[in-house]
Amino acid sequence: MSSAEPTTGANAGDIRALVSVHDVMPDTLPQVERILSLLDDGGIAPVTLLVVPGTGWNSEEIEKLRRFQSRGCELAGHGWIHHVERITGWAHRVHSRLISRNVAEHLALDRVGIQHLIARCHAWFVEQGLGAPALYCPPAWAMGPIPRSTLASLPFTRYELFSGILSTQTGRMHPVPLTGYEADTAVRAVAIRAWNRLNRRRAAREGWIRIGIHPHDLDLRLAEDLRRDLRRFRSHAGYSEVGAG
Repeated sequence: MSSAEPTTGANAGDIRALVSVHDVMPDTLPQVERILSLLDDGGIAPVTLLVVPGTGWNSEEIEKLRRFQSRGCELAGHGWIHHVERITGWAHRVHSRLISRNVAEHLALDRVGIQHLIARCHAWFVEQGLGAPALYCPPAWAMGPIPRSTLASLPFTRYELFSGILSTQTGRMHPVPLTGYEADTAVRAVAIRAWNRLNRRRAAREGWIRIGIHPHDLDLRLAEDLRRDLRRFRSHAGYSEVGAG
């Protein structure tokens, strides 16, 4: 795809980009550090790290999270173990086949189970001395069967969903187009590239875009697409700025 992809509305330089790194776990820390080096070299900040708490963190790895914070990264909650043992129901089965495979743990739970998972996730950050995170993103952006009124009673104040950013303080959903790059097959590369093209055009109208990076993206089929988008969208913001002002 040409870096001169046509858009309407705002120029790419005027579009505010939310840059996040997903699936931050002990096993992915080397890949996360490689991504952060790329972002640092490009002067890209702020960056939000979506941390999976229930994956066997030790004290040295927790200290790495503190160092990421000291570099200006915001930590956010991202499920508990980022894995499901079984697929439940036809909707979960379709979502798993098309999008999430076996990571959308919310879809394997009922409302109460999701509520407990989110509360447990938030508490982990506080227990580790990492501060109270404001943002929660369910794995694969799949929130599952939990009403927004229940989310408002939980400790996170913002939720990242497939369609945008939900503020529980105002009750407003802010649509923000999303690009992704986790394409490990030719079919997924075609589908995700088409999706990204659509959302770049939407971003020109909305003035916002989300760039969601997964740990192995720099080694997958859309790695150059990711680098190109990081060069294209040069105005960066934090999630707290969505809907502010």
